[in-house]
Amino acid sequence: MVLQKSASIGVVELPDVALFHSDGRNLTYFRRGNPLISKPILLANLQAGGFDAQLVDLRADNCKVEYGEVAWGKSTLTKVYVGTKIDELDPLAYDVWGITANHPQHREVACMLIKHLASGGRPIVVGGSDSLAEPQPYLLAGANAIVLDKSGAANWPIIDYVLGRTPREELHNVILPDSAQSPKRIRSSKHIRPMSPEDWPIPSIDTFKQCFGTSYWNADFPAELSPIGSIFADQGCDRKCDFCLTPTYGLGYRAMSPERALQWFALQKKAGAGSVSILSDQFLGRLLWAEKREEVLEIMKGVREMELPIHWPNGLELRKVTLGRGFKNTDTTPDEELIEALWGWDGKVGCYHAYIPGERPVFGPDAYAKLLPWEEHRAILRSVVRSGVQAITYGIIIGMPEDNNENLVRLEAALSELCQELSEINPSLRFEVAPYALSPIPGTPQWENVRQSGLMRFEEPSIFGGLWTPCADTHYLSYEEISDWQMRLIQISSTLDKKLISLNMAPDI
Repeated sequence: MVLQKSASIGVVELPDVALFHSDGRNLTYFRRGNPLISKPILLANLQAGGFDAQLVDLRADNCKVEYGEVAWGKSTLTKVYVGTKIDELDPLAYDVWGITANHPQHREVACMLIKHLASGGRPIVVGGSDSLAEPQPYLLAGANAIVLDKSGAANWPIIDYVLGRTPREELHNVILPDSAQSPKRIRSSKHIRPMSPEDWPIPSIDTFKQCFGTSYWNADFPAELSPIGSIFADQGCDRKCDFCLTPTYGLGYRAMSPERALQWFALQKKAGAGSVSILSDQFLGRLLWAEKREEVLEIMKGVREMELPIHWPNGLELRKVTLGRGFKNTDTTPDEELIEALWGWDGKVGCYHAYIPGERPVFGPDAYAKLLPWEEHRAILRSVVRSGVQAITYGIIIGMPEDNNENLVRLEAALSELCQELSEINPSLRFEVAPYALSPIPGTPQWENVRQSGLMRFEEPSIFGGLWTPCADTHYLSYEEISDWQMRLIQISSTLDKKLISLNMAPDI
């Protein structure tokens, strides 16, 4: 019997992108050296399928390449990518290329890369949130397939297919170009369940090491907490917020068992991680089932026993850390035991940094069911700070259609009062406001609402895909006035060194 050669797959991490203002500020929210988020999962999945999948990290070099300009306000912004030069990549280096495109800001660079790689004739498979929402630019650039499935269940058959092999199972949840380069969606004739995070193959030690990060939100991030690992311990969501693509993925909500999650943590500790970022914003989806509250406590207890610090960079849903567990019209009293487990820090282990979502409900309570009224929200934050967490990035969204100077002045006063209150509870707390601009995501109801309202001023991906570059007016303020408000609100901070605050607006790249 002749064994079939294992096909090589170059799994690409795109270069970092920057959008430079004429005053030197980088108006993107990406940071150099972040841990790779999806790559450990994807590499392990493909390797388990018998493929020779290898990471191609285009962030590794430090070349700065300008690739365009865009007018914004009174300035012309310069588009730059930082990393390996695209034209230096050998299109024939792998049998198949895999590219993940999650952010609209990366779209132009991703398409430049696809065009370059397509010149070699090797198949290119693209996945990620932006390609799922807007597949056409990627197909026109030369992609051979777009993977719609976010769980990993569609990966093996589509790689078989583009290699010219008989797929090991029916193609499903992919888009293929037809001869006219228009999308052809393929849904399986049979129901194929998404993979659960419980069933994701666990990456090797070497894979974890390749995907570790070296930087984080805070400018004074302790060196002993690096390198930084990452984990998605669950996938999907029980909410249907109008600004989010997750409800379109068809995943429901699926989570790793405590045993499986702790395996992921333990291997990253063994690989040398100084801390791990838990990237799900719905880690607490387990609390939909009362008995699974103990799972959350078990995972957090296990991680503490490993002496492995953690971070919550995507923001946990605060409504779920109440005695009512987030259900409508139930008790919003803080669940102190749960809060201590999630955000507690004793100087060595626990949670060092947390992003706290402070999104503001505008389109109605149904779309924003996960938000708490202000006083209940403050009560949760007081408990979080008492638990000992050292650093909080408090994210808010401004530039909503009804925003005006009056309500933003009230917001400023409320946030200043909150910062003062939390600093009194813990004088060593680093509390910073991150005033993001409304950045509607293609494929979401919010995207359609903003476009149909006539308020959208930019459909340039480098602008609307950036949380620091307002892309729409409100009914009362221009996008430039919203930008001015961002610079005003970012000054709300417990840190005395305002130079450090500017790093939120201009991350190192």
